Amino acid sequence: MNILLFIIAFIIAFVGMEFMAWFTHKYLMHGVLWFLHEDHHQPVPGYKFQKNDAFFLVYAIPSWLCIMLGMMWGVPFSVGFGFGIAAYGIVYFLVHDVLIHRRFKWFDKVDSPYFRAIRKAHKVHHKNRFKREGVCFGLLVVPSKYMK
Repeated sequence: MNILLFIIAFIIAFVGMEFMAWFTHKYLMHGVLWFLHEDHHQPVPGYKFQKNDAFFLVYAIPSWLCIMLGMMWGVPFSVGFGFGIAAYGIVYFLVHDVLIHRRFKWFDKVDSPYFRAIRKAHKVHHKNRFKREGVCFGLLVVPSKYMK
């Protein structure tokens, strides 16, 4: 039963993170926290890191707390939830920073219709370099028009 609770929580957290990422990107990063996200749309030449990179803490801290407290108190749902958030964070990093923005040249040969659609949607998002008028705020769920 404990492993089932862990798996259910993991799936709920991982899938839910796509919505959370979309929501925070659209309403916080392109809203009141634009001052942290702006350098992602308008990169400063010569800087390897951006203020935008600090956003990983927004999810890393709750993930760590869910895992740590869940293990301390023996709550498998909490542990699964924390690992689901962490797994999404790893996937987000690999897709966004490695495959889309190529900040790390690890998987340069990855090519599929799905990843082309993700890149296309993200390119459309970055066409607008400013706070307002953005589109395509999600990462893994891509509008079907970009799959063509």
